[in-house]
Amino acid sequence: MSRREATVLFDAPGPRARLRHNILTAVAVAVLLGIAYLVYARLNERGQFAGELWKPFVEPQVWQNLILPGLKNTLGAAAVASVLALLFGVVFGLARLSDHWWIRIPAGLVVEFFRAMPLLILIFLAFFVPPAISPIIADSPFGNAQRIIVENVLFVFGVEINAGNVTVPAFAALVFGLVMYNGSVLAEVVRAGVLAVPRGQSEAAYALGLRKNGVMRLVLLPQAVTAMLPAVVSQLVVLLKDTALGFIIAFQDLLSAGFRIVPANYHNLVPAAIIVSIIYIGMNLALSRLATWLEGRSRRSRKSAATTLSTGTGAPAAAGMGQQLSTAGATGTATGED
Repeated sequence: MSRREATVLFDAPGPRARLRHNILTAVAVAVLLGIAYLVYARLNERGQFAGELWKPFVEPQVWQNLILPGLKNTLGAAAVASVLALLFGVVFGLARLSDHWWIRIPAGLVVEFFRAMPLLILIFLAFFVPPAISPIIADSPFGNAQRIIVENVLFVFGVEINAGNVTVPAFAALVFGLVMYNGSVLAEVVRAGVLAVPRGQSEAAYALGLRKNGVMRLVLLPQAVTAMLPAVVSQLVVLLKDTALGFIIAFQDLLSAGFRIVPANYHNLVPAAIIVSIIYIGMNLALSRLATWLEGRSRRSRKSAATTLSTGTGAPAAAGMGQQLSTAGATGTATGED
């Protein structure tokens, strides 16, 4: 390694440091391999790797009746929650940038509250609280409003009301928790993405005669989207992994099918856990690879002056200021917002 490979966070190691690093790496790998072998040996002694325990996973009916339906439910909950969380994030992220305090402050309170709440508690609240309080609300002046909301809005998530008693399915409770928590995080991503655009961009757009709506829509948001795409996709990876929490409320997802139902029928807990883990790792690696690709693409992009929002240490994307402002002015003139 040469001195050119040093960064602000890490000095390039010399010959002694490289030797020390190699020795420590070899020792760590040996220790990890030893631990892995001990675990394998103990499990093998108990017959956890016997061929008959793995046999169910080569039978089509196990995949057709258990694994694939569970995977479908997992991806369905993740897809619905992702769309709603993105909408929530955009609305509340822009609301937090409002010049009106009566919009900005309530939006900030909502975002900070749901960001601070553990996701599992949100899922429990959505699953257990409505059935407990719905009979009380039904006997109050708000009983009719409760019925109208359930029958006309929440029914799409499977929520039902019968004689004033609201029943929340596991799917709806899981989606609610995922949307509230991840949507609040995405709201901060949206706000940070807009603020990452240099102030000169908006000032120049105002100088061209654009109104605030036009500045946000034509100048700030297009550049902010480029900057925040990697962070958004990374948060969607977190959302996909968090769908496994539906296991706690008996949601029939991949974890429930592969880690509870299959072992209960075939007594193969360890093989089932390994297969389910491989599927989850495959899905998350695919999304993580997408996030990495988007981060690299945004760093190379010349279309945004905003700093890329990610956990990496890459340099912010460069931008041609004059070209952007000329494009913004031409667009604003074409749309009549001058």
